[in-house]
Amino acid sequence: MSDQLLNIEGVSKSFPGVQALSDVHLDLTAGEVHALVGENGAGKSTLMKVLAGIYEADSGSVSLDGRPVRIDGPLAAQALGISIIHQELFLMPDLTIAENIYIGREKRKGFGLFTDDKDLNRRATELFDRLGISLDPRTKVGSLVVAQQQVVEIAKALSFSARVLIMDEPTAALTASETEVLFGIIRDLKEQGTGIIYISHRMEELKAISDRITVLRDGAYIATLNTAETDLRQVISLMVGRQISTATRPAGTSGDRPTVLRVEGLTTKGLLSDVSFELRQGEILGFAGLMGAGRTEVARAICGADRPDSGDIFVHGEKVHIDDPSDAARLGIGYLSEDRKRFGLMLDQDVNFNIIISSLTEYTNGLGIVRDEQGRATSRRLVESMKIKTPSIRQRTKNLSGGNQQKIVISKWLAKDCEILIFDEPTRGIDVGAKEEIYELLNRLADQGKSIIMISSELPEVLRLAHRIVVMSEGHVTGVLDNSDADQEIVMDYATRSGVHGGIGG
Repeated sequence: MSDQLLNIEGVSKSFPGVQALSDVHLDLTAGEVHALVGENGAGKSTLMKVLAGIYEADSGSVSLDGRPVRIDGPLAAQALGISIIHQELFLMPDLTIAENIYIGREKRKGFGLFTDDKDLNRRATELFDRLGISLDPRTKVGSLVVAQQQVVEIAKALSFSARVLIMDEPTAALTASETEVLFGIIRDLKEQGTGIIYISHRMEELKAISDRITVLRDGAYIATLNTAETDLRQVISLMVGRQISTATRPAGTSGDRPTVLRVEGLTTKGLLSDVSFELRQGEILGFAGLMGAGRTEVARAICGADRPDSGDIFVHGEKVHIDDPSDAARLGIGYLSEDRKRFGLMLDQDVNFNIIISSLTEYTNGLGIVRDEQGRATSRRLVESMKIKTPSIRQRTKNLSGGNQQKIVISKWLAKDCEILIFDEPTRGIDVGAKEEIYELLNRLADQGKSIIMISSELPEVLRLAHRIVVMSEGHVTGVLDNSDADQEIVMDYATRSGVHGGIGG
């Protein structure tokens, strides 16, 4: 690797009630992929936002090519050749893909009064061709699924001639094939001398793509390791400061357990075709499949977010009609969306409000007055049991890390005491230590008799948690497998079958 490109020394940053960073340092050389890891709340994203000019450090220094620089805003960072791909999406849904990528850099026409859309779309198409991306630049971003929006964020960052490229969980919403495309792009950028800071909770990615790994814990620098010489178990131990339990496989649920939810012939014109399955009491039913298979669409139809064209839903054997999410909640069905920012949280509201919002009527008297203390007691109990890192339940939710925001969404449905819980990508953007806590929580809920549908793009996660696995492809159920009969190869075989209906066996 070549000479040092970037050096961060003694950076500290605090927010009201939280010391986010304390005397952190990190260096990056040209043509290097330097992984930055740590649990949620460790300070990774905060450090990167300091580097990208979003936050101003309380103390410390940043140098490029050995010269101190002042980064007093995102434009200053871009001018210095620093570009960031955020973990949380910063896109404008009412603009097209091309407009989002080149916002502020548009070619004008008509005496500067109008944007040259033809030029915008041409530039975006050329960029997509170079990156191997198949998207229509004229498409409105608001119509894209999360994985496609992530691809747009990546393209936007790479549209700048960046010398330092920060990737904050860039593969969180990508499939395995899309991840390989991204890794190819990263390798090309390395050869061009770009220095890349790569944040990921997926440990297997570190070995595949990084040269060095720096570990943060509780806002402090812990260690920097050479990836080739490092056992990833050592990295995990440094991250969490404790031992992580080894993965186990659950035993299948007994077939004589009562069925709490049955879906028959669920169909939508856009994608789903005759989807049928059943969920038993105390069961974790995993949903696996490639992006676009229809897993999220099934969840949204069950909870009333989308209306199917045909099909029936039965709760405890009785046919029910679910027209909107409030109907689902009254039936004891809670839904954790894969996109927590858009559908799961009110980010400008505090932690307490977000936790009790779905069960607000339970804290309201006959006159419509909210009994605040009872609600706060519930919030404090869940903050403690879920290990949510927040100065208080009055903290604004937008000020918390992504993993802690995810825990708040889960807490919302636990406060409602829903019997059927649908978790869509419950550990997306959550670090390895927090994942263990979520795994323990899901198993504990199942042991208590809760029935869980868990959608996950990570097959090891599905195999670790699910008693049975529903595999989907192109809107069809292609198979239902007992955990004992499944492995990654078998699940992927079913996930790549086209138009084959596997029934509701298992």
